[in-house]
Amino acid sequence: MTGGEAIVAGLLANGVDTVFGLPGAQMYPLFDALARSADRIRTVGARHEQACGYMAFGYGRSTGRPGVYSVVPGPGLLNTTAALATGWGCNTPMVCLTGQIPSAFIGRRRGHLHEIADQLGTLRSLVKWAERIERPADAPALVAEAFRQAQSGRPGPVALEMAWDVMAASEAVPEAAAAVLDAPPKSDAMAVSHAANLIRAARCPMIMTGSGAQDAAAAVALLAERIGAPVAAFRGGRGVVDEAGPWGLSSYAAFRLWERCDLVVAIGTRLEMPTMRWANMMEVATRLDGGRKLVRIDIDPEETGRLEADAPLVADSREAVLALLEALAGHRPVDNRAAIEAARAAAAEAIRVVQPEIDYLDVVRDVLPAEGLLVEELCQAGFASYFGYPVHRPRTYVSTGFQGTLGYGFQTALGVKVAHPDKPVVSITGDGGFMFGVQELATARQYGIGLVTVVFNNAAYGNVRRDQETRYGNRLIGADLINPDFPALAKAFGVDGASVGSPEELRPVLAAALSKGTPALIEVRLQRGSEASPWPFIHPVKAY
Repeated sequence: MTGGEAIVAGLLANGVDTVFGLPGAQMYPLFDALARSADRIRTVGARHEQACGYMAFGYGRSTGRPGVYSVVPGPGLLNTTAALATGWGCNTPMVCLTGQIPSAFIGRRRGHLHEIADQLGTLRSLVKWAERIERPADAPALVAEAFRQAQSGRPGPVALEMAWDVMAASEAVPEAAAAVLDAPPKSDAMAVSHAANLIRAARCPMIMTGSGAQDAAAAVALLAERIGAPVAAFRGGRGVVDEAGPWGLSSYAAFRLWERCDLVVAIGTRLEMPTMRWANMMEVATRLDGGRKLVRIDIDPEETGRLEADAPLVADSREAVLALLEALAGHRPVDNRAAIEAARAAAAEAIRVVQPEIDYLDVVRDVLPAEGLLVEELCQAGFASYFGYPVHRPRTYVSTGFQGTLGYGFQTALGVKVAHPDKPVVSITGDGGFMFGVQELATARQYGIGLVTVVFNNAAYGNVRRDQETRYGNRLIGADLINPDFPALAKAFGVDGASVGSPEELRPVLAAALSKGTPALIEVRLQRGSEASPWPFIHPVKAY
């Protein structure tokens, strides 16, 4: 096999069905191998390498399976580093496949095509694991290792590079095999017993979930009922428990219960809400405030050193929650349901001031079925969705996490839709962020990716503009935008385009676009500077 063929054999052995890619000279042998395996693996192109990375992120984030992409080395790879950083921040399994300059030139700094000083070192600074494949015969084992690293323990992005000449060379190659994932650590029995005792003693416990709880949804729901605890998440852990059910709460509703809370059960989360969003973001918390006890479940042992827990459980979330359920058999919790419902109702009433975002989000939620997927963006509606858009199912709310990568949303949503062709997917984005990847309308049209994109057009980087108005004496710089006619632009790409000016107008247009199942763009016209700030509900106390 050639090096390219050996890599593709490894992808197939690991169950890969889609590669997002943009071919170039150093990658021709790999893409030729993909072309000859097109009956078993789909290759989705793009108009910018950045979109390849973000689409792979969306695929991985919404499925839990590795999203795979391939681009040329050097500048092509560098164009995808924001997506890799986002995948690292969101604990999302991704596999980046890239090339290298000819092997004889590596490290010589002769200025070969697409050379950068230390590509492998650059990758290792961004991802969980990275390696170079030196021979075609090494490819099956290293591809398997990449998939093991991406999915074992705390998931994350990984990368493989192969030199231009090696990718084209042929030699005998061992048969490819699927990665064998590491067995997750088991909960320590004494730690489980201690955690159960803390829970029994609590009067008002609260469960907080993060990305690491997404595959433990059923167990977490049982735990919430067993201990009478509301479940809340900021971004990554949303949908683990239905936020419209008896135990699921929005982040702001959870804040309204925070004064009563005496114990937190944290499952696969960094606890951003209480340690940063509900506290001073400039100060590093080493413990929960107010004397609250903390039971913490996390598969990454390093996390136990970042925030002190009274009962740290280093384990897979589902396994640890099931162990807690067994230890809590027969437990009769304090009945906090009235307080939970009061917090839910008060929060729902309070956030109505965030207009018009909440009314628009209500329409999106009403039109999307429970299993439909929403991809937020760094825009006013996206920020408001943190607390104003109920999430009903795991992996149906896709966020950029703490990286806050402006412009990621539309491109990521394309990958989400590729991964879920039979489910409705909506991208909500601002005009500023959307223009980072507007060219991928061509990708949606070419590959029939039936994503519906709602562009909130306020002719500004709205958050930047508000901060300049309120905190910097109204000295506006770089915040106001001049935009194209978005519906006309969509139609120029062969994509359905429409424009609405109110939530009432959006409802039938969005429903029709979703039912049609083809790519569509819906512009929401907004007056510049007219939107209410969502930040009092994201930082409900002075944060800086």
